[in-house]
Order: sequence, then C-alpha cells, then structure tokens
Amino acid sequence: MFNQKNFFIFFILVVIVGGLYALSSRDDSNSSARSQGLNIESWQSDKGAKVLYVHAPELPMVDVRIVFDAGSARDGGKPGLASLTNLLLDHGAGEWNTNQIVERFDSVGAQFGSSALRDMAIVSLRSLTDKSWLEKALDTTATILQKPKFISDELERERKRILVALKNQKESAGALASIAFYKALYGDHPYATPTSGDEDSVKEISRDDVAAFYKKYYVAKNATVVIVGAIEKSQAKKIVAQLVDGLEAGEKAPQLPDVKAITKTETIKQVHPSKQTHIMVGQEGKLRGDVDYFALYVGNHILGGSGFGSRIVEEIRENRGLAYSSYSYFSAMRKKGPFVMGLQTKNEQAEEALKVLFETVRKFIENGPTEEELISAKKNITGGFPLRIDSNRDITEYVAMIGFYDLPLDYLTNFNAKVEQVTVEQIKDAFERRVHPDKMVVVMVGGEAKTGQTEESKTNSKSAE
Repeated sequence: MFNQKNFFIFFILVVIVGGLYALSSRDDSNSSARSQGLNIESWQSDKGAKVLYVHAPELPMVDVRIVFDAGSARDGGKPGLASLTNLLLDHGAGEWNTNQIVERFDSVGAQFGSSALRDMAIVSLRSLTDKSWLEKALDTTATILQKPKFISDELERERKRILVALKNQKESAGALASIAFYKALYGDHPYATPTSGDEDSVKEISRDDVAAFYKKYYVAKNATVVIVGAIEKSQAKKIVAQLVDGLEAGEKAPQLPDVKAITKTETIKQVHPSKQTHIMVGQEGKLRGDVDYFALYVGNHILGGSGFGSRIVEEIRENRGLAYSSYSYFSAMRKKGPFVMGLQTKNEQAEEALKVLFETVRKFIENGPTEEELISAKKNITGGFPLRIDSNRDITEYVAMIGFYDLPLDYLTNFNAKVEQVTVEQIKDAFERRVHPDKMVVVMVGGEAKTGQTEESKTNSKSAE
C-alpha cells in the first residue's frame, strides 16, 4: 500500500504527466519543431564511455539510458546468459536486497528498468530533477551498476521463472515460428538463438557465469550513456561520472561476425495443434547505417510495413480474405538483421496464402512502387515521425540508438529529408539487389503445416518436429 509520502509523489507525477499531454495537445507543431531543432551533444567520459546529451528543459524530469554492447549476441555458447545477467542487476546490490532497492526508487517516484536484446543490454532511469530525489535515484542506480551481488537464491528464483516461460513458449505457434526462423536464417551466427535462451542452457548457467559476463561486458568502454532532460551539461557530466566512471574501464566488445547470405530456399514445417498456421518468410536484411537504409525503409512501408494500404495486406487480406494479419519489415541491427514477411491464416489456406505472399513480393521487386504509392508513403512517414519523438522517453530511445550504432548526430533532424529524397528508381534498384525470393527461409507452424509444397518450398523442405 502507498504511505503518505508515496501517495504525494504519485500525485505530483500525475499532475506533471497531465500537464505534458495538455501542452502537446495545445500545439501539435511543437513536436515537429522539436525534432527539427534537436541538439545532441556528445563526448567521452574519463573512463571511455560514449556520452550523448540533450537539454530538454520543458519538464522537471531527466531520462538516463545506459546501453552496453552486452546483448544475447554475446552469450558465447550459453544462450540466455546476457538476459539473466541483466535481469539480476537490481536483484540485490551493495547493502540492499531486491525489496529495499524497489523501495528506494518508489520513495522518490523514480522508474528504473533493464532489458536485453540481441545487440544490446539496457539500464534506464527516469527521475524528477528535484535535488534530493534525483540524488537518491542516481545513488541507487550507480550501486546497481557497480555493485550487483548476483545472489544465488535470486538466480535460482529467476531461473525457475525463465524455464516456466520457455516451457510456455511451446504452446505458442507464433513463438515457435520465430525461434525456428532465426535458427534457420542465422545458423551458427550469434543472432540465431533467442534472447531468453533455451531450457538446456538456462538450466546450466551458474553464478560464476553471470559474474564473469558482467565483469567482461559491463565496463565503461563498452557503454553508451544518454541523458535527456532538464539538467545542464555540467550536471550531466557529473551524472555520467557517478554512474559509469565507477565501473572498470575494460574494453569495448569485439566486432560480431558478418551474417552469411542465404544461398537457397529452405522450408521448415512444424505441426502444432493450432487452428491457424503461422508463416514467417525472409532472409538477411540490412544493418544500421546501411547505404540502402532509406530506400528499403520507404519501399517496405509500401510493400507491407504500413498495415492497411500496403501491397501485402491488400492482396492477402482485402482481396482474398486469407489472413487478418499480414506484414513485412526490416529489423536493422549491428550486423544484418532480418527481412521478414509474415501472416497467420487458417490451416487449410496456408499454402494459398504463402503463394500469394511470394507473388506479391516478386511483383513488387520486378515493377517497384507507383509514384502515387511513393507520395502516399512519404506523407505517412514524415507526417507521423514527429509523434514518434514527442516525449523525452522517445527521444532518449532514439538518441541511444544513434549513439550505440554510431549514426550521425543529425540523424533525427535529417530523417524526413532523407525520406523525401527516395525515388521509385532507388526503391526498385535496392529491392532488386537486396531481396531474393528464391533464397529465403520459409517457416510454417500449424495444425496442417504438412500439406503440399508450393513452388518456392520445393527446393529444400525439412521437418522441425
């Protein structure tokens, strides 16, 4: 239950957030102007961490995000290690246990979070800038980062929870399709395994494994720190020193291996007691900073990335009623992330839907988009972009991406201009060179996944049962 102090803090936060929404709704042009005038300053900390700072004085709040090159791609043959290490950071640190850490953040209305993806591990803090409240939130975060205890009992508790979640994944056709897709696409590359790991590996991860992973990757030279909020640059430097210069300097994580290109179509069919078949089709796609990034981004918006109105949704759902959900996307990563097309459909319609999906992408590659489609896509993307960075939290996430992937500091400022520069010819050229329907992974998970093959799946079909 809330005590009086916590209730007061909660009330203040509600008033502030309410004010934010009121201000943003009063003048929708503010977010657009903000994106055009965003000033990102960057420097290196004494211990070698990359720092990016944005002064945002509109609200008495600050967002801090620390990104380590310590995602599941660094698991090193022990899938789930990066995720478990990140998860345990705030489960006991310094002289505090888990409950005491939660209480310290709650007492000042601060929000702490952590997560691990394939490329990165994240630690985040959101706090009011009141001196006493901010100091307590920062002190707690610094202790979590620098003095995690990795308590054995906490490790066992989280291991059990993860194992239950992994077991439950077996009941989800969508989860099974995703796991099989990444495994087939990436083979022996570190991107192949799910971030949460697998049952065999998670059962074997020891406290020593976690401590060693932390010691190697949670170091200053492997960190990108982002600070966005109502604090001056001088104070931002002090926060950086408090949070990451107390870490070991260490070394930046080594480069990941390049992703091998798919050389032929491989179809994986897995029988699952579901009424619908989940289909995922794709290949290696693009990386952050890719020379074809904007041509592929805008082109995919037209192909299957914009929902209603996109080619894939129009052909599969609207024209034929084969699926409620169908889509395509590029997931840009440190190395080539996947290009994915997907849908869920009735088991008996799976082969027909797959055929239409291939026909649609082949036609798009051959002919490209129309001028009308391109104009509409540009309006949709550029018109919606300011709404994607209309809060400090959103800006923090984007600036962290810029810093982690070494993108230009003016990336957000120039985003809409880059979109506007894309032509039909550029999209057609990029898709012809980069997207290959005859060299894709096809995963089908469902009750009737063992039905007949399409032309595209005859090349190499195997069971994943």
